[in-house]
Amino acid sequence: MKREQLSVYFIMGTQNVKHRQPLRILEEALQAGVTMFQFREKGDGALTGEAYEQFAKDCQALCQQYNVPFIVNDDVELALKLQADGVHIGQEDEAIMTVKERIGDMIFGVSVHTMEELEVALANGATYVGIGPIFATKSKDDAKTPAGTHFLRQVTEAYPHLWTVAIGGITEQNAWEPLQAGADGVAVISTICESESIDKTVQNLKKMK
Repeated sequence: MKREQLSVYFIMGTQNVKHRQPLRILEEALQAGVTMFQFREKGDGALTGEAYEQFAKDCQALCQQYNVPFIVNDDVELALKLQADGVHIGQEDEAIMTVKERIGDMIFGVSVHTMEELEVALANGATYVGIGPIFATKSKDDAKTPAGTHFLRQVTEAYPHLWTVAIGGITEQNAWEPLQAGADGVAVISTICESESIDKTVQNLKKMK
């Protein structure tokens, strides 16, 4: 993985998409130039069982076609089964040390909200950290209170070589703020899922860098 692959980080599950085919949205996003994709099938109405696994496989196949890393959110079993490019976990998911032992050299992303959590992630071999929510978000029912860019700036100043991606309420209009604070990229869900022109949205996010 390269640092610039965090630039426009798209996260999606079927529950984030209304009135359109999720795989079509993913393909348009890949065609437009998103640089990383995270499969996050969680929440009300999320797929389960065989349908869940098949959707993951279909998303992975598209990512492979466009040579974009395919990251699985939280589900280490699925990531190992599909030989995904990586795993991303939050603080409420499986223990960081255990996940790292299980996934070996896969890309390893960890969401952090404090310096203590950051240090644990670094000590356990995180490839990059996700920091947020920067702004208010509607994509996660259990999202924490928006933190703004203060903690992000603190992290990027203290650890200039650490790879960071900002998440939470990021749009075409405000993406410049976390990028100016030092983030390597922005992670978005609804900004792409609800876009009327995915190509234009992705290009606008890329211009912010």
